[in-house]
Amino acid sequence: MRNHLLILLFLSVLAEAKYLSNESCSECHEKIYDEFQGSAHSKTYFNDELHRKVADAVSTKAYDCAPCHMPMADNLKDLIVGKARPDKNNLTHTDAISCFFCHTIASVKKSHKYQENVSARQAEGFKPTLFGGLLKADQTDKHSSVRSPIYNKNACKGCHTFKLNDYNVTIFRAINDDEDSVECIKCHMPHIKGGNEKMNKKARTEHISHRFLGIHDAEFRKKGMDINITYSDPELHVMLTNKTVHPLIIQAARAKFLKIKVIRKGTVIWQNYQHDPTEDKQGYFAYSFSKNGKKIIIPATATEGRVNNIAAKSTKTLTYNIPKLQKGDTVSVSFYVQLAKDDCVEAIDLKEKSLTAPMLIKEVVLEL
Repeated sequence: MRNHLLILLFLSVLAEAKYLSNESCSECHEKIYDEFQGSAHSKTYFNDELHRKVADAVSTKAYDCAPCHMPMADNLKDLIVGKARPDKNNLTHTDAISCFFCHTIASVKKSHKYQENVSARQAEGFKPTLFGGLLKADQTDKHSSVRSPIYNKNACKGCHTFKLNDYNVTIFRAINDDEDSVECIKCHMPHIKGGNEKMNKKARTEHISHRFLGIHDAEFRKKGMDINITYSDPELHVMLTNKTVHPLIIQAARAKFLKIKVIRKGTVIWQNYQHDPTEDKQGYFAYSFSKNGKKIIIPATATEGRVNNIAAKSTKTLTYNIPKLQKGDTVSVSFYVQLAKDDCVEAIDLKEKSLTAPMLIKEVVLEL
């Protein structure tokens, strides 16, 4: 609770500030607004089934996910301590990880359980000041714009570093708390064609994408992983290289796994699992949790946690004993991601089938 209260210190500052809604931003930044609306940052308690059901499985009273998933809530403290619930009629709730929130992050406070965003002071009666990375940013009647030298270093850190539960078990980790978010922005927010506002008074030819490209984008997810396969009878070696600056597995609900098949004359003569990808212990990457020695799915109360992972910018080679290959044989190695692993379905009822359907990350084929 102490950590929850610390993150609320900035509320007294924001209480005096004028809140700019996502929709108000669209009046000038139409293209960016459209990009944002299709991004994961636009997802909130009300339109993200996986997040909502996990949050409710933890507690139907307190919504302690709010600091990152509903950060502009005008009653954030009450949400966290259980005196209020998410309200679909409250704009500060439905705006999700809003434009105003991200662009007012001034610094990040290091904390034991997670990092805490600290918003800039916005003086009462004056236009809000928004941070960004543009040189000579345009000023508008809605807000002032400032290029902050530390903004890009902090913009992602408050929510995308790590989170520990009450038993100091890691349930989320993307980057280390001593790293900055510059590399996150380079990868997930690339420069694309077009100015950043309708009027485009400075005739800008490109802007930073606010789609927040990630695992949902088929072309993007291919870029993060290299797969190389070699065969030396009787062993098949599968080399997986994580090219990203974060671990292969970040979220507790997610799983990534290999599907390997040896095909001879159109028939599969060997594969790395028969029914369930968890059968291949080395090729299934996910978190697992237990409470006092007993397996649990929702990690909020876990006393122990383990993860089969590949660290940032590192390689892991997996070895499989397979039948002796012959000329004409084909070995296919496919790597998949599951947004909600099968274990999750045991704990929560998910209606959206795309959450549990495996999505292909990359496939390579060895032909003899």
